[in-house]
Amino acid sequence: MNLQLDDATVLITGASGGIGWALAEAFAAEGAQLVLHGHTAAARLSQRVAGEGWSDRALCVQADIRDPGEVARIFNEGETRFGRIDVAIANAGIWPPAAQALDELPLDRIQDTVAVNLMGAAWTARAWMAGLRRLGPRADGRGASLILVGSTAGRFGEPGHADYAMTKSALHGLMRSVKNEVVHLDPYARANTVEPGWTVTPMAEAALDEPGAIAGVARTMALRQLARPVDIARACVVLASPAASRHVSGEILTVAGGMEGRHLWRPDQIDEAAVRTRLADD
Repeated sequence: MNLQLDDATVLITGASGGIGWALAEAFAAEGAQLVLHGHTAAARLSQRVAGEGWSDRALCVQADIRDPGEVARIFNEGETRFGRIDVAIANAGIWPPAAQALDELPLDRIQDTVAVNLMGAAWTARAWMAGLRRLGPRADGRGASLILVGSTAGRFGEPGHADYAMTKSALHGLMRSVKNEVVHLDPYARANTVEPGWTVTPMAEAALDEPGAIAGVARTMALRQLARPVDIARACVVLASPAASRHVSGEILTVAGGMEGRHLWRPDQIDEAAVRTRLADD
């Protein structure tokens, strides 16, 4: 199936991370032009892009996602290089690893998590809409697409990580507001959310390496396996596609193996070695 992304320009925030880089690879495979944002790892991101031979169709931009002016600059540089940003993916995020009750969380940690995860996504959506207001719809009628990368923590909560959970929950309201506003700028533009569960990324590896962590996670999932970054990226590709998801807007696609907020399996029914092995499968 032709996903109609071969001449699209796709902007990805947090492209140097596990899911971010998988997103870059997935959209590159579809022939898209890429605007890739990085912050502290921006230099490494540029090296990886050069190593893939994407320099003619990928632009790397260093910026602090917490600053709305910086986010607007990412879009402006992308538009200067490639024209309209057809797909924007607000993927940049942080998950502070220390587990602390809300009343014990340092105020600066809460404020920083909100600034990156929630406001960074809001600034991304805002800059994307501003670009559509400037440049208007595509002549071929392929609507623009915004994808917010959320988390199952926004649905079920996460003890010790209320700051993270509340930012991901707030993305639901942001996305469902934007999907009603953006159609006044591009009549076929869409906004959706992809909601990963536990995914094996550098950000999550330390937590998953704790004794019993994988078994505990797998007990809440019908599919006793963890997600890989490519699983999230492929879901985003489908939602971004004006062919595959032309009539899909305002939706939350959960990619979490059938996770529920309760245990579905006894500890003796979880083979942790088998769960780890599944990570290598295609």
